[in-house]
Parts: sequence; C-alpha cells; structure tokens
Amino acid sequence: MYAVIFTAEVINIDKEYFETAKRMRDLAINKYGCVKFISTTEGNSEISISYWNNKEQIKSWKDNEEHKQAQEKGKTKWYKSYSVEITEILHKYSNSY
Repeated sequence: MYAVIFTAEVINIDKEYFETAKRMRDLAINKYGCVKFISTTEGNSEISISYWNNKEQIKSWKDNEEHKQAQEKGKTKWYKSYSVEITEILHKYSNSY
C-alpha cells in the first residue's frame, strides 16, 4: 500500500476551492481506487493523505485532466507553496481495523 502526502501553505480558500477539493476526493476514490482520503486545514497549513493499493492508480489519478486543472488552480490561486510525497507503507498498526 502507498500513501500520497500533500502539504501546502494556503493563501486563498474560497467556495470554489472547497468544491474542487471535494470533487478531487470523490474522483480519487470512485474512479481511481483510492482506499482512503483524509484532509485538514489549520490556519494557513493544509495536509491531505490519500491511501492507494499501487503506484499505477496514483499516476492515473495524477494524470487525470480534471485533476491537472485543479493542480494548476492550486499553483496560481490557492497555494503559496506545496509539497507532494509518495511513500510505501511497510507496516500498519491499528486497533480499529
């Protein structure tokens, strides 16, 4: 399993931002096989973590045209800076699964 960790410094959150974020989450889960997608914003910091079964799913989601448009808006309108990390989950411990 893999996790995509997205962090950003937010400069502008508006209605379109929230609508786009919801759409991207739904697209990731319903079309590209994302297992889980969580996100939170505190002050001007945002972190989103999505979980995937394989890297091919991640690449397909990243290359989706609608997602590319959202990425461009993020770069030009919503984020001062951002970072994306893709990690492989080697072990998982939990008492809720």
